[in-house]
This record gives sequence, structure tokens and C-alpha cells, in this order.
Amino acid sequence: MASVKGIDHLVIRVSNFAQSKAFYDKVLGFLGFEMAEEYAGAAGWANGKTLFWIGEADREGKRHPHRAGNIGFHHYAFKFGRRKDVDDLHTFLVKIGARIVDPPADYPAYGEGYYAVFFLDPDGLKLEGMVFDPKAARRVRERGHTSSATR
Repeated sequence: MASVKGIDHLVIRVSNFAQSKAFYDKVLGFLGFEMAEEYAGAAGWANGKTLFWIGEADREGKRHPHRAGNIGFHHYAFKFGRRKDVDDLHTFLVKIGARIVDPPADYPAYGEGYYAVFFLDPDGLKLEGMVFDPKAARRVRERGHTSSATR
């Protein structure tokens, strides 16, 4: 039986390659990815564990812009180890003028200790920076602490 070791790469189509390349170069660079390869109308960034690729949509594809709720891509989540990483990403996204969908907050509907920021790329594709640490959330609750970090 085959055994998957992980996700090697993700490829998304974009409407404006130059604009999206500039956006992803900033965001992925901030997240520790480096440009791995670039071709005419395609670019890929790597962080040693996965590759994130963009490629320009063809003429027909550009006639059908992304709409949340359609079949296909819903969102991509970058997993962090600390809440501070989520907050740092948010600060960076604000600095570069990214569209924030939902600011950093606890999202208990996804599980106790789920803390995330949601944002959009130039085509409206939803991205997320998140940390999921139910043990830390439980420790804070048990100590009776409430702060902006546990809102």
C-alpha cells in the first residue's frame, strides 16, 4: 500500500502573474520560503518541506474569477508554532496592504486553542496563518487568566 509522506506542492492559478508574484514573494518570503524556480508565467517558492507555486491562468480561466463557495480551492493555511507568529504575520500583512478577512483571534468553532488570521491574495483566494494549541488554551483557562492573547 502506498503511504503519503506529506504534501509536496500546491499550485494555484492567478489572473495577473506579475501582481501575484510580487504579493507571494513578500508573504512567502516573510514566512521563510525562498524562490525555488521561475518560468514564463509560473513561479515556485520552497521552505524545505513544501513548494508553493503560482501560474498564470489561461484566457478562459481569466473569464471566471475566483468566488468563495465555488467548487475548488477554499483556503490554504500556514501552520505556526506560536500565537505571536500569527500576530507578527498580521502586522506584516497590514504593512504591505494585504486584505484582511478576519484579524487575529481565537476561533473556538475550530477547536479550543485555535488562533488565526485570515487574508486574501490579489485574486481573492483566502489564506490563513494559524496555530492550534489546545493544551496552552486549557492552561490559560485553568489559571483563570483572560487577556487579549486569549480573547
